[in-house]
Amino acid sequence: MNLHQFAETHEVTNQPPSLDGINLYRIDLPLQEWTRRFGGAWAEPRIDAYGALAGGPLMEAGFLANQNKPVFVSHDRFGHRLDLVEFHPAYHQLMRTAVEHGLPSLPWTDAQPGAHVARAAMTYLHSQAEAGSGCPLTMTFACVPVLKLQPDLAEQWLPKVLATEYDPRNVGIAHKAGVTIGMAMTEKQGGTDVRANTTRAYPVGAGGPGQAYELVGHKWFCSAPMCDAFLTLAQTEKGLTCFLLPRHRPDDSRNQFYIQRLKNKLGNCSNASSEVEFRGALAWMVGEEGRGVPTIIEMVAMTRFDCMVGSSSLMRQALTQASHHCAHRLVGGRVLAEQPLMQNVLADLALESEAALALSLRMGRALDHLDDGQEAKFSRLVTAVGKYWICKRAPAMINEAAECMGGAGYVEESILPRLYREAPVNSTWEGSGNVQCLDVLRALSKEPGVLDVLFAELGDGHGDKRLAAHITTLQQAFKDTDDIQYRARQLTEDIALGLQAKLLLEAGNAAVSDAFIASRLGNAGRVYGILPRGLDVAAIVARCTPQAF
Repeated sequence: MNLHQFAETHEVTNQPPSLDGINLYRIDLPLQEWTRRFGGAWAEPRIDAYGALAGGPLMEAGFLANQNKPVFVSHDRFGHRLDLVEFHPAYHQLMRTAVEHGLPSLPWTDAQPGAHVARAAMTYLHSQAEAGSGCPLTMTFACVPVLKLQPDLAEQWLPKVLATEYDPRNVGIAHKAGVTIGMAMTEKQGGTDVRANTTRAYPVGAGGPGQAYELVGHKWFCSAPMCDAFLTLAQTEKGLTCFLLPRHRPDDSRNQFYIQRLKNKLGNCSNASSEVEFRGALAWMVGEEGRGVPTIIEMVAMTRFDCMVGSSSLMRQALTQASHHCAHRLVGGRVLAEQPLMQNVLADLALESEAALALSLRMGRALDHLDDGQEAKFSRLVTAVGKYWICKRAPAMINEAAECMGGAGYVEESILPRLYREAPVNSTWEGSGNVQCLDVLRALSKEPGVLDVLFAELGDGHGDKRLAAHITTLQQAFKDTDDIQYRARQLTEDIALGLQAKLLLEAGNAAVSDAFIASRLGNAGRVYGILPRGLDVAAIVARCTPQAF
């Protein structure tokens, strides 16, 4: 017997076609609709072009950048201290593409209605391909309102912050056309409680806003330590104050900024996060002395918005993979996506994804209209509400999406493990869940008119009795101030669900809004896939599944 005839044991069948090279914008009907709804239609050619990049070369680069983690190089071969982080070329490809397409700069350089929405849509696409590079991109985008508080520094730095040229060289600002900005706030002993920071700032001369200081201390988390400058906090005689600390001094010598080590993180592996020390590092005061938290909160608000967009993005890519797999995979001779129980699960995941996107882009519209007092108050509240709720929902949703694919969703050749590891960073970074919920209470109790703006936004239920009842219950909950901190998570969740339900209802897709309200405002289950009877789950699944590519 010739045993070689048995060398090929099987033919590969019953596998979905590859999604390699797909335009992530063209397959995403919800993203198209919500972008147009909130004023981003004028930017569709730009968003569409980025969708092609995100699903093609950037997706490939994302895998390479995560397989080849950044490396800390402390010294050269002669023993000289370097404090450099080296990245794989794929990481630089991701950064260069994003910067050249205006992801850190678009709303500031083209400040027309819909600019924040358009930029959020492109960020949503970029983060599906690779989320770790989003950290320096977000901080560079978010630093702009803070720098504008100090006009002399803004004049020097903003032209290069807003430039669409990526230059990763380790040289001073005078030699670069474009720069990136990082942030270093937390310390070992304080974490979120930045008022416990011990880093000290000593004036070089007269002192005061815009003046030079030398900083001495440490930071437990400094993300993206190869940025060209960092917004950081340090104590002066008048209290915690904000500073801009560049990697290089004006004479091009290296600043006294020392990387101690890189963090070994759960996810976010393409991005370097570090512990650093300032040993007399030269920095310039930004804003009023002793008002460091109110100053830097301008940046934090924008990064929290990007956490909303980023988590929504991760959920969408997980949904894309799961729905595509189930649209082609046969089980028992029948396509998975046509089987009732799988339809229940996929539709539930689709509802979570679209509701997250809707709230994120509604937030983008608020940022586009901050000159409107109502929108400014809405923004103040919803950065905390959305940061809490959307980021909290992402890990479980991605886990369920991976389960739809079985073992294929559990192996590293799939993107699902990376999405799952990435998801917790957004709920932790810039304030964990409790911090966000307490900030919701702070906004509602200490900032006049915010509660009124919330209920004006929610309205009267828009003809839906279930939403109207939810709003009434929420109003009553805020009248009861006993143990309100204890109930802060429940209140924040109810705000988020009410806003998401209202947005979906207004958009006019009855299948989506009815299913969301029936499942989220009713007796919601504890896992995905227990939608009530009588919903058009087939239409919801079809809406989220890649159709043409």
